[in-house]
Amino acid sequence: MEKLDPRRTALLLIDLMTRIVEQPTAPHAGSAVVTRSLALADAMRKAGGLVVAVRVERPGVAEQPPGSELAEGVLGDLEIVKHTWGAFHNTGLEEALRKRGVDTLIITGIATNFGVEQTARFADEFGFTVILPEDAITALDAHAHAFAFDYVFPRIATVSTTAEVVAALEGMVTESGR
Repeated sequence: MEKLDPRRTALLLIDLMTRIVEQPTAPHAGSAVVTRSLALADAMRKAGGLVVAVRVERPGVAEQPPGSELAEGVLGDLEIVKHTWGAFHNTGLEEALRKRGVDTLIITGIATNFGVEQTARFADEFGFTVILPEDAITALDAHAHAFAFDYVFPRIATVSTTAEVVAALEGMVTESGR
């Protein structure tokens, strides 16, 4: 990955909610995923890009379970509420991204094989370039995470690390003189 144009790139933070972050996860702790996601959000904002916080609400439930708020420090320039695994179904996300000229998505969050994978698959189908920093995503099971990153994601996305994405964003900032 060489450079990313922040004007055409959005960072999607998937389900970084207290009750989800605190679950047992593998291969990365939920808190580590939040830390890396926040580093990416900081780099994205410094470069002038868009950060989207995506959270889930259970449909038909008047009061959401305790811990349904975004984890401490997680803040989006745009917040999307979903009612299914993926961030695109009936949320207005695709339209919001297209309106802003976004064609590249960096996706982080929990869980690899649920919200992250569903969102990545739809993003690919909708023609977005997808980047998945492996160390800023985790699953409920290390084997499932490995399967997604070894078998599924290389076919629909660029698999990277947080450091590689930050460097690509910082390269664009340096080049544009920001």
